[in-house]
Amino acid sequence: MNPTFNIIKRSLSTSTSRNAISNITVIGGGLMGSGIAQVAAATGLNVTLVEVNADLLKKAEERIADSLGRVAKKQYKDDKSAAAKFVDETRSRIKGNTNPEDAVKDSDLVVEAIVEKLEVKHDLFKKLDKAAPEKTIFASNTSSLSIGDIASVTNRKDRFGGLHFFNPVPVMKLLEVIRTSETSQDTYTAMMEWGKSIGKVCITCKDTPGFVVNRLLVPYLAEAIRMMERGDASARDIDTAMKLGAGHPMGPLELADYVGHDTNLHILEGWHKKFPDNPLFVPCESERKLVQEGKLGVKTGEGYYKYNNLKYWVENVSKTVANKKDWSTFYKLWKNKMRKQIQVLYI
Repeated sequence: MNPTFNIIKRSLSTSTSRNAISNITVIGGGLMGSGIAQVAAATGLNVTLVEVNADLLKKAEERIADSLGRVAKKQYKDDKSAAAKFVDETRSRIKGNTNPEDAVKDSDLVVEAIVEKLEVKHDLFKKLDKAAPEKTIFASNTSSLSIGDIASVTNRKDRFGGLHFFNPVPVMKLLEVIRTSETSQDTYTAMMEWGKSIGKVCITCKDTPGFVVNRLLVPYLAEAIRMMERGDASARDIDTAMKLGAGHPMGPLELADYVGHDTNLHILEGWHKKFPDNPLFVPCESERKLVQEGKLGVKTGEGYYKYNNLKYWVENVSKTVANKKDWSTFYKLWKNKMRKQIQVLYI
């Protein structure tokens, strides 16, 4: 056999072995963390899901079981045996743990999906850095913080990157793969290959504020709010213009209500603090006022729009529909009802 071929073969084999990810640990069992764990387990990976206590871990496991049931029903339709097998096998690959240090001892990849507070993430990664094997890749699912800032407290900056998923994780195809100036090529390659292996469409982005989606989305929402604040156009007309003129399914003010003004404001304040000279990152005063008044958007029944009786309707109708396990019907009803209940506050 050609000696050159042998060298290439050994090189490829070593690279594949070095980048192989089969055991992952997900820290945080909220919507994002449980979704990441579900998708990874559904593709055959061994997953350890970590929460701070047994009660939260149980809720995460129930959330995953419910989501898997919906996926199985859609994927296998009337084949109840195949659906049950899919759910059982996927759940069997997910192990719960309330001890982060113990959970990462055999991990190839750790994905953090906890609260968006830098100091909390720092405390976590300091502990994980001491407990995890040298080979283990660390990744954060942060949507707005700097990956480099998060990685700064570890001794594995070359094996640290960003894996930003979108909610709901089992449905949304995009995965933003973030590499810092210190992320090694091997780490980047491993993250990209893993993302593709779990069925995601992976894009690459540098460690810029908000990466691609939020870097474009958050300033867009903020500028729409500023237009309204200046009196350039009403909320209704801004939203109508973007829906009919740009083909967007929701207008920016509607979308800001849907995302939540506490979330929007938190992101802008963080970026503005770090980049005070960038006018795109200046927080909006009307949004700050809404947050102070507890008007966070759809989730509280009022933001830039009012959602009359929406909370009562969701609580009552959701119980009826949930008993039938027909969540697609619930979603359609909820969406139609939400549209009918919108009233403009700022005109």
